[in-house]
Formats: sequence, structure tokens, C-alpha cells
Amino acid sequence: SYIQKGIDEGATLVTGGGEPPEGLDTGYFIQPTVFANVDPDSTIAQEEIFGPVLSIIPYEDEEDAIRIANGTLYGLAGGVQSASQERAEAVARRMRAGQIDVNGGSYNILAPFGGYGQSGYGRENGVYGLEEFLEVKSIQR
Repeated sequence: SYIQKGIDEGATLVTGGGEPPEGLDTGYFIQPTVFANVDPDSTIAQEEIFGPVLSIIPYEDEEDAIRIANGTLYGLAGGVQSASQERAEAVARRMRAGQIDVNGGSYNILAPFGGYGQSGYGRENGVYGLEEFLEVKSIQR
């Protein structure tokens, strides 16, 4: 339904679609799907699809890209690509997401994992994940 919603809201379907990949007739599968010219306010840009769906959203400059990235109620993960590692990290620090991949950085199983906003609160893994199981008490006298 998200793929159809993207088409209905004017995004350009570049490849893929809602049909299952060849040879996968049973189960819940869709083809890897790419949309271009996605409006940042459209449903497929604003909601977490959790499928192999990529939305390409044009932007004017770095400030506009950060505004678009932070312009949703969700913030589980994001990514930044740049020829300048320093610039990419500066943009990543301004993004409101729980995990940011900079220039294809590898996944760190020990790093805390969790989102911002409606992507959820709390963390898994690392020290912050362990703290989820602790109860803190403050005693004043």
C-alpha cells in the first residue's frame, strides 16, 4: 500500500514495485523499490516503511537537506555521504536520528541502537542498553 501511495502522491517509481520478486510466490515479499522526486511531505517520506523501499528526495543545499532529514516524527537511522569526512560528521551531528551511517561506516554491534521521536525511546546494546535494565534511586536526607 505504501508503494501505491507513493505513486498516487506523485513520486516517480524508478524500479521495483509491489509485486513479489520472481520465485517468491508465498510469504510477504516485495521487490526492492526506488522512488525519485519524492516530496518531503509525502507519506512515503514521512512514515517508516520497513521494507526495501528507497525514497530519493531532492534538496537545495546542506541546510535544506538537514531540514528534510529532521522534518519527520521519526528518527531511527540515517546516512550521510560526502567527500569530506569532517563535513559529513558535522551534518550527522545535526540530524535527529538514533544511528547515523557516515560514508558507509560499518555497523558496530556494541554501539547503542534506538531511535528518536516516534521511532521509540530507549536503547539496546552497549552501556546505554544495559542501563535500560537498571532502576535508579535517589535518597535525600
